[in-house]
Amino acid sequence: MGVRTWILLVAVCFACSCRPTVYTPKPSGYFRLDTPAAHTYQVFDMPGYPFTFDYPTYCVIEKDTAFFREKADNPYWLNISFPSLGGMLNITYKAINSKETFDKMMSDSYYLTNYHNKKASYIDNTEFRNSSGVSGILYKVGGNAASRYQFIATDSTKHFLRGALYFNTTPNADSLLPANDFISADIERMLVSLKFR
Repeated sequence: MGVRTWILLVAVCFACSCRPTVYTPKPSGYFRLDTPAAHTYQVFDMPGYPFTFDYPTYCVIEKDTAFFREKADNPYWLNISFPSLGGMLNITYKAINSKETFDKMMSDSYYLTNYHNKKASYIDNTEFRNSSGVSGILYKVGGNAASRYQFIATDSTKHFLRGALYFNTTPNADSLLPANDFISADIERMLVSLKFR
């Protein structure tokens, strides 16, 4: 080998070995959610409550004792907690009467759902009727709204029940998608099994 070849070889080795390390940032990601392996249910059938329904075995039902630091105006309000997913399904119930009319409660529910239009990209509604004569509307709110699923259920003469799903985090449609998709099956089961007494 000649001197020129050695110089060329050393120059190539030197040029290749002196490259700075290039930092490549990782793409944004979200924490992995460990959803329960299967949807399994039990019956909520507390004495004195005017309704019964199926709810997941991996949930905890708590009586709502305070509403904005005041006593709840109804003893039948519940919070269904999804501890492993950080979600809470708020259930409110009112009896239909001359003070709390069906039309007033429908109007209030419409207002509460459409309040999310500030952040929502869309609101789809699906009407339902189960085999026990309970009918209502399931709302699916798109975008980064605080509540992805809301619903009303009623027999339109005596009972009116409303539900809204919230998570204990800043709303982000992408990061909450797996949890919302998983819980949607539980909400549908609840509505299918809901009965008023």
